[in-house]
Amino acid sequence: MTYQKLKGTADILPGESEKWQYIESSARDILKQYQFKEIRTPLFEQFDLFARGVGETSDIVSKEMYDFYDKGDRRVALRPEGTAGVVRSYVENKLFAPEYHRPMKLYYIGPMFRYERPQSGRQRQFHQLGVEVFGSKNASVDVETMLLALDLFKHFQLTDLKLVINSLGSNESRQLYRKELIEFLEPHFEELSKDSKDRLYKNPLRVLDSKDKKDKEIVKGAPSILDYLDEDSKEHFESVKRMLTAMTIPFEIDTNMVRGLDYYNDTIFEIITTNPKFGANATICAGGRYDSLVEEVGGPSTPAFGFGFGLERLILMLEHMGFDYPVSSLLDAYVVTIGEAVNEEAAKLTHELRQNGLSVEREFMSRKPAKQFKTADKLNARLVFTIGETELKERKVRVKDLTSGLENEVDLEELYTRFSEVYPTLLKSLEKEGE
Repeated sequence: MTYQKLKGTADILPGESEKWQYIESSARDILKQYQFKEIRTPLFEQFDLFARGVGETSDIVSKEMYDFYDKGDRRVALRPEGTAGVVRSYVENKLFAPEYHRPMKLYYIGPMFRYERPQSGRQRQFHQLGVEVFGSKNASVDVETMLLALDLFKHFQLTDLKLVINSLGSNESRQLYRKELIEFLEPHFEELSKDSKDRLYKNPLRVLDSKDKKDKEIVKGAPSILDYLDEDSKEHFESVKRMLTAMTIPFEIDTNMVRGLDYYNDTIFEIITTNPKFGANATICAGGRYDSLVEEVGGPSTPAFGFGFGLERLILMLEHMGFDYPVSSLLDAYVVTIGEAVNEEAAKLTHELRQNGLSVEREFMSRKPAKQFKTADKLNARLVFTIGETELKERKVRVKDLTSGLENEVDLEELYTRFSEVYPTLLKSLEKEGE
């Protein structure tokens, strides 16, 4: 019997995994500048956490969740997104306690799971980078977090980016808008898609988020939610716009943007690429404010703001633009072996070099020296340590600098016992000879 990976999953092989490592490492550096700390939560949680937090009418809960009953007859789900689990952890571990700095800035990088149709840049197991900020209602939190998202993409030299914002207002103002939106949509009920018909009375704002072409045409004439904001929400949104303008950050307002998760309120945003290679106005990052979710999950009233984006889509974009990933030459030395008798000494030499902080690879396949040197060159090794039966008898090792082509000999015992003196002298002699 042969086995294959499941539909919607991918193997990240050597050669590709280095790209992921570079992206994650670069992102962590930027997140550190913004003083975000990493949090790691379980891959599965109670089903109800996502149903309550994300919203039962969302596509994620109603169609895409990987949920099942475990051996204890508990209904659990693989996490479809990161925010609900982070909020649960924030509440359970009492990270709102006075001894913790506020606002608390957290980030995560890891796999998520959604049962949806696999397509380019979107898998059933995918990886997401997300951030969450807890504890401040200040509109500058909204702006700073959106700027962080933009900085992350700009670091990878992505251009053709557009920041789109909207406000969903408070829960109270949204109820007024909800009533008006239902009245607007009811005359078009028969024209709506099946999903939108199902959502009309449960969560009519989700109709604005429909991808159905007929639905999109209908909602073009829908009333604007911005006309229903209460004074606090209106001032909050005005403050966001003023700060973005003051910092000369271009942005657009889309009054039909509502996001696909039910927990948002006030400021929401998307970062869209206008590059035609990725489709018309493709969303690559999204988030917003969710001031009620912590309380929903059992914690104290806590304002919060966050965003998330998929790493697969980012990597796909970088591939299309021909991004030049930095090539890191991590291999300090390659140990070439000649003859079976040197196997044990080669193992010892390799170990000693690594114990002294060098990155080392050695020959295991007993190939001819010429092939071993080709491998060392392919791996961008700085030095080649060659040990054959003659060197073994004389207790020496030959060292070649692959850049200059020059060689030198080193006494093995001295290298083992006085590495900190012998190795720098060796490098210096090769450099001196090469000048």
